[in-house]
Amino acid sequence: MTETPEIPETEAATEATVVETPPDRLAADPSSPFFDAETLQRGIGVRFKGVEKFTVEEYCVSEGWIRVPAGKGRDRFGRPLLIKLTGDVEVWFKG
Repeated sequence: MTETPEIPETEAATEATVVETPPDRLAADPSSPFFDAETLQRGIGVRFKGVEKFTVEEYCVSEGWIRVPAGKGRDRFGRPLLIKLTGDVEVWFKG
């Protein structure tokens, strides 16, 4: 049998931490280059200026903005009209 090398606990913990960090930028639109279906299926929570938001279409933590639908308006392709709000953005994986 072949033996697998032992991984120190600190390296294993670091690898687990890296996996548990949500991406810096994520979009719900499949045509966006920042779309990631696996991450969206896992579930992402977004808190903007201390308030949890449930209608976020796109976010960027490093630049500090989110895009949310502006009412019930639609563009000519049937997608919601989005507005960009700036402020403190926090994201996490749900459950």
